[in-house]
Amino acid sequence: MNELCMIIKDMVIPNFMNIRTSLRTYDRDALCCGAPCWRWAYHAIHSADKWFINPFVYEEPSFHEEGMDNPDNPTSVVLSDEQLLDYLDSVEKKTLDYLDTLTDDMLYQKPEKSRYTRMELVLRQFRHISFHTGMLNGQTALAKGQFPMWVSEKEKYVDDGIFFGRYRKGVIKL
Repeated sequence: MNELCMIIKDMVIPNFMNIRTSLRTYDRDALCCGAPCWRWAYHAIHSADKWFINPFVYEEPSFHEEGMDNPDNPTSVVLSDEQLLDYLDSVEKKTLDYLDTLTDDMLYQKPEKSRYTRMELVLRQFRHISFHTGMLNGQTALAKGQFPMWVSEKEKYVDDGIFFGRYRKGVIKL
């Protein structure tokens, strides 16, 4: 039975939808903690790519430069939003394909060379993606006065734009 794996898959899809919306709405060059927002976006996507499945058996993407996943490190590589979205698409596909190979029992096991179980890796990435999506969305809300759309369930997603009404004094007005 793969009930837990299917629940995880149903929950991870909105995570990818939310960070995709962040990339469609943010100011890529705005500074957040001293680094441009596109670096934080790359950091979150790269982390999902590396840590969702098995960070201890992982091959960097061809465009990756040593230390590029840390926004504090300088890099000669500058990725466009189109490149970031393409990378996100590939990470989402890789993640969903991976989830299709798992059984619920495998969630309690550690993948090759890993000190974490598969469930721990999954939960760490849920937290990490949500944190950075919220961080990017907060920057967008402050800069544009609008909060990017947030999806909690993929079945309830309605694409009627990329923003929720106006964001004023901590209250979203619909």
